[in-house]
Amino acid sequence: MQNIKRLFDINPWKISTTHLHKEELRLQESLTSIGNGYMGMRGNFEEDYSGDHHAGSYLAGVWYPDKTRVGWWKNGYPEYFGKVINAVNFIAMDIYVDGEKVDLAKQEPKDFYLELDMKNGLLTRQYTLETANATLVFAFKRFLSVATKELGVMSLEVKATAGEAVVKVVSKLDGDVRNEDSNYDEMFWEHKASSVEEGLGLLTTETIPNNFGIERFAVTSVMKNETNASLMAEEVTDFLVTQTFEAHVSTTESLSLTKKVVILTSRDVAQAQQASEAKELLKSVTDDFTTLLEVQTSEWAKRWALADVVIDGDDEAQQGIRFNLFQLFSTYYGEDARLNIGPKGFTGEKYGGATYWDTEAYAVPLYLALADPEVTKNLLTYRHNQLPQAQHNARQQGLAGALYPMVTFTGVECHNEWEITFEEIHRNGAIAYAIYNYTNYTGDESYVKEEGLEVLTEIARFWADRVHYSKRQDAYMMHGVTGPNEYENNVNNNWYTNYIAAWVLKYTAEMFEKFRSEATVSISDEELAKWAEIVEKMYYPKDETLGVFVQHDTFLDKDLMPVSDLEAQHLPLNQNWSWDRILRSCFIKQADVLQGIYFFNDEFTREEKQKNFEFYEPMTVHESSLSPCIHAILAAELGMEEKAVEMYQRTARLDLDNYNNDTEDGLHITSMTGSWLAIVQGFAQMKTANDTLSFSPFLPSIWNGYAFHINYRGSLLEIKVSKVGVVMNLVSGPSLEVTVYDQVYNLADTLTVALKEA
Repeated sequence: MQNIKRLFDINPWKISTTHLHKEELRLQESLTSIGNGYMGMRGNFEEDYSGDHHAGSYLAGVWYPDKTRVGWWKNGYPEYFGKVINAVNFIAMDIYVDGEKVDLAKQEPKDFYLELDMKNGLLTRQYTLETANATLVFAFKRFLSVATKELGVMSLEVKATAGEAVVKVVSKLDGDVRNEDSNYDEMFWEHKASSVEEGLGLLTTETIPNNFGIERFAVTSVMKNETNASLMAEEVTDFLVTQTFEAHVSTTESLSLTKKVVILTSRDVAQAQQASEAKELLKSVTDDFTTLLEVQTSEWAKRWALADVVIDGDDEAQQGIRFNLFQLFSTYYGEDARLNIGPKGFTGEKYGGATYWDTEAYAVPLYLALADPEVTKNLLTYRHNQLPQAQHNARQQGLAGALYPMVTFTGVECHNEWEITFEEIHRNGAIAYAIYNYTNYTGDESYVKEEGLEVLTEIARFWADRVHYSKRQDAYMMHGVTGPNEYENNVNNNWYTNYIAAWVLKYTAEMFEKFRSEATVSISDEELAKWAEIVEKMYYPKDETLGVFVQHDTFLDKDLMPVSDLEAQHLPLNQNWSWDRILRSCFIKQADVLQGIYFFNDEFTREEKQKNFEFYEPMTVHESSLSPCIHAILAAELGMEEKAVEMYQRTARLDLDNYNNDTEDGLHITSMTGSWLAIVQGFAQMKTANDTLSFSPFLPSIWNGYAFHINYRGSLLEIKVSKVGVVMNLVSGPSLEVTVYDQVYNLADTLTVALKEA
């Protein structure tokens, strides 16, 4: 296992440090990111910092199509690569003390303290600077409102503990920003308007033109600075609006400034109306910082009342899962059906800020249990709305049906790596599985019989066209694919891809037969017969001697060895080995065969699960953030407590401890669901199938207990697991049947069951 890198102290509700980690500032910035679903930012300093760092502010749904046409471009390649773009830096301010600029890259602060409060999303920073004339304490606070999504609020207070000084603050709206992942330091914005009127600074920018017919986004930012300092100057240029304030600071006089910013985008308000609407909205925010924070805390408390997972006896584990839930809900809380969940959220530019299959495979189960069913339906609707684009993607490859994209903002594929775009087609199955998951969990069949069947049918038609018939084997196969294990490309008969393809064909046919009279699609008997033939004759590589499903046709021909045989300096492989060496190795990036066993758990025997887990997990390097949780869930089911806890710890603290040495460029948002899945589907063994809700909890020996809530079919349940036993409370809603350790109970108020030994 790689060395962990821990910058922050352990605290159940906070991440905090008394050290300014200049050499690890990018990592520190990632970990202190904040957001409200509408916008977000890395944990950058408000004041200027000349050292290495990554300043980033991002707006939901605002992106740019960057060209991908290169010398080796082939038919079927995406025309563009979609990317989230760095937006206006609205927290920026330059600070001067007696004419000298404050810059912590050059100055050594004392009593440095940085804290992110996960109860309410408040980011706090404080430090002391000693100058020639004074000792000054600087205190910064900021949050992005979840009550008013367009609002960001910052405060600065400067006090003197000795001496006196003149402190100048230049509060800015800075639109001169670049993406770190741009090819040639391109500027993706052009200036539209800037002004300072009636004390309000305004900046409007618009994304530059593109050649792909993608809409351009206009963004207007308006700031108001409320301060006891004197206004000294106001300046306006194309990409910069500033207001300069000055105050005399002594042991009896301090400087205080509250900066309120409203941001509107053309996704919601046309550019022509943005200035007036933003100003009106900002003028309506009359409460002071303290009152606005109280509202923020109250709104977050509502989220935590449902979502919180309480762990007794392990503060590291407790901090990890709360951090993950906080960052997940800071990215997406289901209010906007036009949005989805980007793997990096608002915390960085990697993965382009776009939508991946992670949402359907990993996020849907959590949102089903922790939010209104409409939130998950919004995620399904997002894909249904993009069905025409998915059909376009399939036609680009000369195939029937619909191919949902690996990476997208609009539904059109915008990923430019051939082994992903063309070959990692298993993602199509995850889209279908999410429809099943929603229907199975909620019992609501209204979606699947109409919109859902439209999506399922087109995905099924893609699979039916993508397979080929082998006369020699009298079987249907799929060649030239990449499975979930991206450390193998262009393989034949990836077991998981073949399995989920056949499952989609079978499930779609079943749903069509069930709702044939109400369905909005038409499937001929001839087509259904063809699907049935493919399902019956699908080829699944298997080794009878080992008793395992083979990851792909030639996997067993590799030099098989466990990861434990590698010396530590080789890990992570993707940062130390060439791609050629990785592809030829046996090492697995993430759950592949085991992903299928997780999805279709009740279709396999315990012996099959055990043999496949014991064969594949030792060769898995878990260098995908999506990997540990699947292994934690299966290990828990198999009674492998030590492995389950190890994998939980890895998924819960993946970013906080920087396990894969890649958090400096952003957090792994979608995989943050994994810590919740590991506890609820793993340790508590919550399962739903055939209208049955069941649990088979175990308690890790290093914990005293854990507790969580779930929504299930109109009922809110609280589940507590401790050394005393399993206690289930029906918090609200109708009574329901639950199965605990294979025994059926009627849960009408409180149910207590003895804890079963793992």
